[in-house]
Amino acid sequence: MIKEYLKNNVIISDGAMGTYYSELTGNDVSYCEFANLNDKETIKKIHTEYIDAGAKLIRTNTFSANIYDLGVSKERLKDIINSGINIAKEATQDKSIFIGGSIGPIKEDNLDESNKDILDEYKYIVDCFLDENIDIFIFETFSNYNYLKEISEYIKKKNQNSFILTQFAVKPDGFTRDGLSISKLVNSVKNIKDIDAYGFNCGSGPMYISEVINNLNIGNDIVSALPNAGYPEIIHERTVYPNNPVYFAKKIIDIKSMGASIIGGCCGTNPKYIKQIVSLIHENSKVINTTIRKEEKAKENERKVQNTFKNKLDNNEFVIAIELSAPINTDISKLIEGAKICKANNIDLVTVPDSPMSKVRADSTIIAAKIKREIGIEAMPHICCRDKNTNAIRSTLIGSHVEDIRNVLAVTGDPISDASKIETKSVFNLNSFRLMELIEDMNVELFNEDNILIGGALNLNVLNKEVEFKRMLKKIDKGAKFFLTQPVYDDEAIEFLKKAKERTNVKILAGLLPVVNYRNAVFLNNELPGVTIPDKYVKMFSEDMSKEEAQEVGIKITTEIGKKIKDICDGLYFITPFNRVEMLMEIIKRIKE
Repeated sequence: MIKEYLKNNVIISDGAMGTYYSELTGNDVSYCEFANLNDKETIKKIHTEYIDAGAKLIRTNTFSANIYDLGVSKERLKDIINSGINIAKEATQDKSIFIGGSIGPIKEDNLDESNKDILDEYKYIVDCFLDENIDIFIFETFSNYNYLKEISEYIKKKNQNSFILTQFAVKPDGFTRDGLSISKLVNSVKNIKDIDAYGFNCGSGPMYISEVINNLNIGNDIVSALPNAGYPEIIHERTVYPNNPVYFAKKIIDIKSMGASIIGGCCGTNPKYIKQIVSLIHENSKVINTTIRKEEKAKENERKVQNTFKNKLDNNEFVIAIELSAPINTDISKLIEGAKICKANNIDLVTVPDSPMSKVRADSTIIAAKIKREIGIEAMPHICCRDKNTNAIRSTLIGSHVEDIRNVLAVTGDPISDASKIETKSVFNLNSFRLMELIEDMNVELFNEDNILIGGALNLNVLNKEVEFKRMLKKIDKGAKFFLTQPVYDDEAIEFLKKAKERTNVKILAGLLPVVNYRNAVFLNNELPGVTIPDKYVKMFSEDMSKEEAQEVGIKITTEIGKKIKDICDGLYFITPFNRVEMLMEIIKRIKE
């Protein structure tokens, strides 16, 4: 029914529920969904005011209605949803108004993209609406497209005539909170056949949403636009939006002229905004020119940086990478000296880890940029998701690109130790998969074909190697073009490396971490995650060896392993032990002999 209506009409939606409820009641609540049970008259009043203002579509007061946000039982949740539906039905009784079931994103404590419990919760919510004969579903303020395919299929199987609108919250920088770009979102949703319409709500004000819509190739798509009133500010600990219904309505009319067919408002808007939109539409009864001239984006980069490491991989040349740790203080003399040695010995890439084991070190991207700029060797920072939110990671990547960094190792990062959690908190907005996806999006949206090459981590020492291989395939799907492995010591890891190469075409640099003495061997074997040193190698050391004797043993062991694996991988990745870069040069020389 709504699709038929949209063929010849634009639908004006209602505006905000949560912020308007707070405005009316003076109660700045986190979840106004509870009002479906304890303040029904106010919710009905809000629906009625939007209808009287001219809204043709109202959304149920159920945006945060899920057990995770509200902290209620399934039975209590059903009561809240059913009451929200009944209030909307009462407000629209004997009126030709569409009711859309509002469903917001369910917050996840983990970053697993296939959480069955979350999907089951969406299905339960959907069933509550279907049981009450609601056939319009509005998934709004989403930051990613996780679960949308599965839940849309579920809805259509139960009611093939239902209408599904998915709306995303996009920040003024053109990305969601999860770091996904507009083009990635739109392309992904358009490939989900059961989704009828897509659009944007919340996240940004009307000006930014109009820019988003203007840059879309809408064609015959059904597209919605429900912006916030503008950018909020905090006044006396309350979130306050600008009071600008006339300005807002004019921008919405511009958005309508660009092809949006479902228009309305989100946070900060109220019935005055909707009334103003309706008034302007009536005033502009003449045909509005829908042809908007778009400025072509310059696709050619004025200064494309040569990525010598990538060029060698593309040419199937064997490469050598060496990891140099950033300092824990401001003394970079050993680091710079190590980088100079690498440069003098024609090493292809220097990598800089991002505070491994959550121990604070100088920022990996700054150090990598300094090495590349001052030493003239290709440098790659490891970027982990532990210490920065999505905004900070994107800022880091943009700054790195400005500094000519074109290679990045994307890793989730080691968790903060229990002792440190008292004063330091992990962030983990992303995991390695989503970080790779974010970088790929930035390559398309921002870096103008002067792309950052994405690397991933591969642990050859895990017990369940098939699971690790599937993770590797997923990383390739997300954008990884090469892998650095955890240190290799045993034949089982070598066999896994060989099979991984046989089953994929991706480039793999096998990790080598020389052992320098007996104490070091015992430590690595017992305290470094992902490392297992066979007893035969540990027994080659003794506690009474001199430094020189122990180092020679370490060189012989690493040379032996290196010769075993050099013909089955695309390069070697050396982790420098205790700044002993010269030791690595000797190992490399012997492996090549």
